[in-house]
Amino acid sequence: MNTPRQTLKVVAGVLTNSSGEVLINQRTRPARFAGQWEFPGGKIEHGETLHQALVRELKEELGIAVLASTPLIAITHDYPHATVELNVRNIAEYSGTPIGAEGQAIRWVRPDDLHEVNFLEANGPIIDAVRMRGR
Repeated sequence: MNTPRQTLKVVAGVLTNSSGEVLINQRTRPARFAGQWEFPGGKIEHGETLHQALVRELKEELGIAVLASTPLIAITHDYPHATVELNVRNIAEYSGTPIGAEGQAIRWVRPDDLHEVNFLEANGPIIDAVRMRGR
């Protein structure tokens, strides 16, 4: 008997610094796809809005306070273990200095260089959206 496919609802944020670079973080063990890069974020808890989930996740992951965010792109991606519904938001305003608060590597990357990074598969359309928003 087949078990129903798991669907994960996830939110991610695109932070941009004064040089126009965006922040990415590297997945750590024991997470699936450890070593690959992604935009910071995580699972949406029951009853949370996208913005509330983003505020919680980026406080946990980066130690920052997200003050304002706007939609960038929503995608659905099928991985072997689950379907991911990914809502990505531009971080319009935040306070604090991002750090790898959970021990993960973080780095600032120019949008045109994002395609050179070893990202999780689902991030392709996000990278394109990030590159297009500045044009």
